[in-house]
Amino acid sequence: MNLPEVISDLVKAQDSFDSRGYANCFTETAVVFDEGRTYTGKGEIKNWIEKANSEYKVTMKPLEYSDGEKTLKAEISGSFPGSPVVLTYRYEFKNDLIQSLKIV
Repeated sequence: MNLPEVISDLVKAQDSFDSRGYANCFTETAVVFDEGRTYTGKGEIKNWIEKANSEYKVTMKPLEYSDGEKTLKAEISGSFPGSPVVLTYRYEFKNDLIQSLKIV
C-alpha cells in the first residue's frame, strides 16, 4: 500500500508506542478529534496518545488508503474491549504534516 510518508511515520510511531514521534507527524496547530474529544496542538496530541498507549497498547494495521479522500482504514488492536476494530482516519495535511485528524 502506498501511504504518504507522514502516515507511514505515524503508523510506525503508533506501533512502537512513540508518543513524541507520533506528535511530530502533526503541525504545531493540528487538531485531533477522537471519541467525542478534541486535542489541539502537538502538546495535547502527545499527551493524548501517550495516555492511550499506556492504557491500551494500540497497534495499527493499515488496510486501505484513499489519496483522493485522504482516509485510512486500519485495524486497531490493543487491550481494549472489542479489540480488534476497524477505524477510519480522516486527514487534512499542511506542509507534508497532519493538520487535522478525525477518527471514526
